[in-house]
Formats: sequence, C-alpha cells, structure tokens
Amino acid sequence: MDDLSRRTVLAMSAVGGAVLASSDAGAASFGNPDEPAQGAINSTPAATSTPGPQNPTLAAQLPSFQSPPPTDVGTMPMLWSSFNIMPKRIQAGGWGRQVTITEFPASKDVSGVDMRLGPGGIRELHWHLANEWGIVTSGRCRVTLLDQEGRAYVQDVGVGDLWFFPAGCPHALQGIGAEGCEFLLVFDDAQQSEFSTLLLTDWIAHTPPEILAQNFGVPADTFKNIPLHDLWIFQGKEARPLAAAQASVASGGTPPEPFTFSLTGTKPVKQNAGGTIYLADSRTFKASKTITAALETFKPGALRRMHWHPNADEWQYWIKGKGRMTVFDAGPRARTFDFQPGDVGVVPKNQGHYIQNTGTEDLQVLIIFKAPEYQEVDLSNWLTHTPPELVAQHLNIDPAVLARFPKDQVGIQPG
Repeated sequence: MDDLSRRTVLAMSAVGGAVLASSDAGAASFGNPDEPAQGAINSTPAATSTPGPQNPTLAAQLPSFQSPPPTDVGTMPMLWSSFNIMPKRIQAGGWGRQVTITEFPASKDVSGVDMRLGPGGIRELHWHLANEWGIVTSGRCRVTLLDQEGRAYVQDVGVGDLWFFPAGCPHALQGIGAEGCEFLLVFDDAQQSEFSTLLLTDWIAHTPPEILAQNFGVPADTFKNIPLHDLWIFQGKEARPLAAAQASVASGGTPPEPFTFSLTGTKPVKQNAGGTIYLADSRTFKASKTITAALETFKPGALRRMHWHPNADEWQYWIKGKGRMTVFDAGPRARTFDFQPGDVGVVPKNQGHYIQNTGTEDLQVLIIFKAPEYQEVDLSNWLTHTPPELVAQHLNIDPAVLARFPKDQVGIQPG
C-alpha cells in the first residue's frame, strides 16, 4: 500500500471512530432523552457562552430560558408574562396595571388587573361587560355593589378575602384604614380592559342637561358642577363606619348570597409538610359562577405534583417567593419557566405541568380558572388507580414499587 493510500485509510478510521464516539455520547438516556441531545449538559462552555448583547439583570430572572434542562424539547407559546413589565396608570387615589390578551396572547380565557388604592382612594362607580373576581393582597378595601334586583351590598374585606361582581352590576371600591389596599382583579373575558369601563362620570357628562333633569326629576343646573372628565381613581374622604354605610342602603333589601368570601378563612383542601392549598369555586363561594380559584403555598423545595386540568386553562398570579414550572404537551413538547413575585403564567387546558419552589422562603401562587368548579387529574393518582400490571408494562417499574406512589388528588410533595 502506497503512502497516500495508507494516510487515506488512517484518516477514514479516525473519522469513523469520532462518529462512533459522538454517537455514543449523544445516545438517549434517563434524564437526557432526546436525539440530538438537548441542554447545556450536552455542550461545552465555549458553545453555550453569550458574547453578544445581553441584559444580565433580566437574564438572571429567567435562568431556565438561559439554560433549559435537557428534558425540555420542542417549541411552545410564551406562557410567562409579568405585571412588572406593564405600565401603570397613576392618578391621585392610586394606580392600576393590567395583563389582557393584547399584552399576553397565551391568556385566552381571562384578563388580570393589579390595582392599588391609597387610604381613602376610590375606584369610581362603574360597571363592566364581563364578570369581575377580586382578591385582596394587601390592606383593607370597602366594596359597594347594587345587584340585578336593586339590592345593595356593602362590605369591608382584607387580605385573602374575595369578591365576585356579576357583569352589569354597578360597584365601587375604596381603600380604607391607614394602609389602603392592593388587590388583583380577574375578568372572565381576556379582552376586558380596566382602562375601558362604563363609568358614572362619563355617562353623566355625555348626557344632555335636559335629559338629566327629566331623568332625575331635578333642575338641570343641579348638574352644573359635574366632572367633565372621568375620575377613574381619585382621592376621596375617609369612609364612614361600615354599619352606617350598610344602614344607609338597607331599604332595597339584602342579596340572598354574599358577594364576598373569606378564602383563607376556610379549611384547606390540602395541608401537609410541603404546603397548603385553599380552594373556592361555586360550590363554596356561591356568587362566583364563572371563576374558580386556588391559593397554593409551598415550602422551600416542595413540589406541586404533576397534573393537568380538563375543564379550563390555568391562569397564575405569583404572589411571593421563587418558583419554576414545566409544561408538557403532545409532540412531545416541554418547556420550563421561572417565576418571581408579580409574574403571570398560563397553562393551556389538559397540558401537564408541575411547580417547584426553588427559593429559600415560602412560595405562594394564586391559580385561576374560568370555570364554575375545580377539576384536576393527578398523574400519580391516575397511575395508582390503573391496574398495576398495565402500568408496569409501560414504565418497566416493579408493581411493588408502583404501590408506593401517592394515591391522592391535589398533591404536594415535600422537598
């Protein structure tokens, strides 16, 4: 064999060996299932570096975007957003910021508003085309509403308390006490904007004086000092005592079901070493016909078990702590997202997911569904209520080990 032929054979042997080694290194394995292999574990520091323009502060908030786990695969819509990146509308009595389908296309069922009312701050008398659900996250708030039968409802609510205002029922909100309040609003229409509501001052200002006079049975100049622009959130006077406010509107009667509800005053549906879950749907908070909510708190390292929801998308408001969620869909597709306080997430109906507390303090997440009742399918509960020999043939796990899987719904596993 001449020298050229010898070098050719050696070169081809080297290439073949390299291909074989590469194939072995990239072979699918437990925790690293894809071919070609995914994730930084299958790459090098030089290849995974980011020498170009970047925002380190933002990148640090979303580490799983910078280096996804090797089990992530495929593409998925952006299921993360945040109130922290939404502009506030600020007026004398407080502020509001919102996440609708315009800002967050994945949110197809509901829209959300984060609102602050300072002490005495008033959210102007108004009504909506959609149902409104609310939860107080700080301070205390007075709610005032007139129902469809002309019955007034006035109540004070605090942290963990809810309200539900049916579409078309006029209402107002006011911050009370030295702190005022902050709360989350959820509308069961993804396009409902807090900045486009039916306002008392708008209608009065855009009605001819003679019509106002005839409608209310008073002289037209009664209205000569009305605001010519809407008030939205304005600084009001301190609210008078609750009993006095309730007495002043009692003539119309009392609604049969309260429009407020103490979520954290109920018994948790789940409580163990890993955390606590409170639940409110139309079976417990009877006024809330279209919105179901769960307030979930997890200890450091705890896992909200793998599950899905068959009756509605899951909309999330992350209240405190740090967490990570992975969503699974057909394809296969799997994507991991990181969350901080003020962030918003969505999990489409029937897509599997889990949440893990990745921080050093309690993680609290508010879960919302546009549905009258809560429904969940827990993966472990399903597998333990399927004939064990059938599951064993799928997963190559001894039935004796399968018997140790958790057998309950709404699961939290301690860290």
